[in-house]
Amino acid sequence: MTRLLHLDSSPRGERSHSRHLSGLFVNAFKAVHPDLEVVYRDLGHNPVPHVDEAWVAGAFLPPENHSPEMKERMQTSDVLVDELIAADYVVLGAPMYNFNVPSTLKAYIDQVIRLGRTFGMDKGNYVALLPPGKKMLVITSRGGMYRPGMPAAPYDLQEPFLKLAFGFMGITDITFVHADGLNFGDEQRDKSLAEAE
Repeated sequence: MTRLLHLDSSPRGERSHSRHLSGLFVNAFKAVHPDLEVVYRDLGHNPVPHVDEAWVAGAFLPPENHSPEMKERMQTSDVLVDELIAADYVVLGAPMYNFNVPSTLKAYIDQVIRLGRTFGMDKGNYVALLPPGKKMLVITSRGGMYRPGMPAAPYDLQEPFLKLAFGFMGITDITFVHADGLNFGDEQRDKSLAEAE
């Protein structure tokens, strides 16, 4: 069974460009892969909890030493990590907020970067622990233009951050599709969305 993890992180509903584009891709992919199992996480409308003190303590203790509060905090993280481990493909819809990802997506990433689960240590070096061979598609929506060579390109912290975070865990085959310049008038918005589609 081929598994695809579909993540949306926009708080917007029908007006969300990243949701629309990620949904288009997943539906087209399902049409080509009828045996595909899709797990969907709507991080924008159903955000995962932010990391707190009990989570941090639980993440660095063996499960048998967890307090009831630590067990409760780690339960969500364990489910999210298990979904990521099981996925062959990951599709992420992510608007750009203040040059980076929405806080809902950052909260998810904080939940899944886990010592002993998605990364380890070997002689002082970090080691990615996710099974190899995963492919990821990131579809972003951006009000500005951050393409290489453009004046605002250095402000793009979103793509480098996502490459680093998911690459740290072992997902290095990542394709980005940027629907950008969406706040530059109707003509530019329509052109960018058509290119992204």
